Amino acid sequence: MAAQVLVLYYSRHGSVLALAEKIAIGITQAGATAVIRSIAGFDNSQPGQHPAVSKLDLSNCDGLAFGSPVRFGNMAAEAKAFWDNTSDSWLKGELINKAAGVFTSSSSMHGGNEANLLSMMLPMLHHGMVLMGIPYAEPELHNTQSGGTPYGPTHVSGLQGNNKLTVDEQRLAVAFGKRLAQLSISLKSSGFDKQ
Repeated sequence: MAAQVLVLYYSRHGSVLALAEKIAIGITQAGATAVIRSIAGFDNSQPGQHPAVSKLDLSNCDGLAFGSPVRFGNMAAEAKAFWDNTSDSWLKGELINKAAGVFTSSSSMHGGNEANLLSMMLPMLHHGMVLMGIPYAEPELHNTQSGGTPYGPTHVSGLQGNNKLTVDEQRLAVAFGKRLAQLSISLKSSGFDKQ
């Protein structure tokens, strides 16, 4: 049964966008449809290369990958503002029992990636989503010298803002996309997402 997985991101300098595109590749490889959407900046700028997300995109998805850069251990204010405006979706229970995961990027190895991923999960838990990460069965989690966590894909751009993902970061993002698609397909075909 075909599933539609929304890859939703806010990206200021392109690192989170790069992760989003690799995750979309994994989603497609697993047999689901990847829909990439961005969150606009407060000045209505569209820093990403994809259309702005709509409430319809959110309600129509069977799974969701959500990405934001790290801002002092938290998601960007633009990403938080998006979730703050989803009470209508929450009241309708539109995201209950749908698969979800998170991804992020920071400029330093200890820039708050894992703290951010955990905080990004909170709105999804309130919406009743089924969260997943990356298991240590993925060898890149053991090998990476840059981004990559069991909580979700990450990138470390360095102080110079390098948007080029390492090989390990790319592989983890693709594996995450595949796993999210497989879970989305499974939940949809079982009818669990409608309970």
